[in-house]
Amino acid sequence: METFKRLLLMARQYYVRFIFAAICMIIAGGLQSALPLIAKPAIDEIFVSKNIDALKWIPFAVVAIFLFKGLCNYGQAILMSSIGLRIVTNLRNQLYEQIQKQSLSFFADHPTGLLMSRITNDVQSVQTASAEAITALVKDSFMLVGLIGVIFYTDWKLALIAIIVFPLTVYPIAMFGRKMRKVTTSTQITMGTLNSLLQETISGTRIVKAFGMEKYESKRFAAENEKLFKYNMKSVSVNAISSPLMDFLGGLGIAAVIFYGGYNVVHGTSTPGTFFSFIAALLMLYEPVKRLTNINNTINQGIAGADRIFSVIDRVPDIEDKPDAVMLPHVEKSIDIENVTFCYDEKPVLKNINLSIKAGEVVAFVGMSGGGKTSLVNLIPRFYDVSKGRVLIDGHDIRDVSLQSLRGQIAIVTQQTILFNDTVRNNIAYGDIQRTEEDIINAAKAANAHDFIMRLPKEYESNIGELGTKLSGGEKQRISIARALLKNAPILILDEATSSLDTEAEIEVQDALDNLMKGRTTLVIAHRLSTIRNADRIIALVNGKIVEEGNHETLMAKKGEYFRLYNLQFKDEGSDERNDQLAKDMG
Repeated sequence: METFKRLLLMARQYYVRFIFAAICMIIAGGLQSALPLIAKPAIDEIFVSKNIDALKWIPFAVVAIFLFKGLCNYGQAILMSSIGLRIVTNLRNQLYEQIQKQSLSFFADHPTGLLMSRITNDVQSVQTASAEAITALVKDSFMLVGLIGVIFYTDWKLALIAIIVFPLTVYPIAMFGRKMRKVTTSTQITMGTLNSLLQETISGTRIVKAFGMEKYESKRFAAENEKLFKYNMKSVSVNAISSPLMDFLGGLGIAAVIFYGGYNVVHGTSTPGTFFSFIAALLMLYEPVKRLTNINNTINQGIAGADRIFSVIDRVPDIEDKPDAVMLPHVEKSIDIENVTFCYDEKPVLKNINLSIKAGEVVAFVGMSGGGKTSLVNLIPRFYDVSKGRVLIDGHDIRDVSLQSLRGQIAIVTQQTILFNDTVRNNIAYGDIQRTEEDIINAAKAANAHDFIMRLPKEYESNIGELGTKLSGGEKQRISIARALLKNAPILILDEATSSLDTEAEIEVQDALDNLMKGRTTLVIAHRLSTIRNADRIIALVNGKIVEEGNHETLMAKKGEYFRLYNLQFKDEGSDERNDQLAKDMG
């Protein structure tokens, strides 16, 4: 109920529309309740007494009732739908905004498909509950009250007999509601898993085909799809049993009424018009009761979806601004990493790191996979927070400055180039789409991207496809470098920016990177060690610890970890060529 109340509170700002909708529903419910009252004079006056005057006004009354009831139903449908759609639109915006605020650890724990399911399937179930269910709840409740008034007004003894059945419906309604919520939760979880599987296999279709795993993936999908089918069938079963059960219970009441009412008509203590008016009201009474039973299931489906949505909306981001966060001034001095330890899932990834990087210095990080290189540079823009110690930029603890001012001074180029299904221009200007055409072209030229862009069908207005699929690896990387150049940030992070490129593309990209690195404090995660020979300092990491640092010549002369890594990269070359290269490197 707390979740349901929360949804109702979200509708509070639309109370004017709801008031008008409620008025329409009250009128529609009242007019629906008035129909059985017309049955008594219609039968007694027209068919029994053959009153010609009654024949003149009763048909017009029926037409008027249906006309105004239809207009009121139209009005409430438009108003309630607008409220419901606005609620879910706002809910979807809140959900997406909150997802965007989360740290990288959140996305590591929540697969993309599950998050997509929150925004699509869960929100859709809330839309049904907040619009259709609430409309039916209010409208049918008014109709129920009106019809109960009619049957008591018509014959209170018959009414007492009829409503004896109602208490019998309470238990099955509550039982079906609980079962529906459980089934809905399982359904949404399975749908999220299915979405996640779709996202993985479609984005990784090249690998699926390369390894001939189409049948395997089809079986995985079919297994999850079968689970979804079973949960959906359970949901259908719960909904399906509600209606016939209510029909049966309603039939018991109607049978009792027919027996007692018919007995009174036969013995002259009641008129046929009174009896049929009562029967009409009673039959109409069971319809809103049945709908309210199904609405209970619908509301429980919506609540199950809302619970999952609010679990994300209410989640406090692991990394956020302090209330008194200050703006980070333009970086001019240094980045200092003091006694930093970083744990992931309580497992130490970095251990007591101490490092100072001067402004304008190029520092490269090397080491075997899992050594902590990426974890270390991810601490600078606060993608993660340190477990112990602190990171300072120009003397400011980065936890004390606003994330916007911190990340606004950091540009990143990664191995996995992330581009968006948009134009070349908008991808380069990502982060500041108001930049001038001249700025964008200059950035593209500095990134050695202008020439191939001009060969595209629409030049800078060409769409590059999802994740830049219409471009080659080198072209995508140069677009990414142009984006970083346009940002003009004083701190630059290069995360294995050339490791996935062929030799020709690497030369072009490396030239663009050289332009990008000029005058910036640069942190480089290196895969190909030949690309960092000119770095001011090289930091070797082993198991989360700094084991040595220095420039290329110094570290080669030490013949330590860096020498070992450098030597490994030539192990597949001929021995003479390798020795010549090593001799050249060592001077």
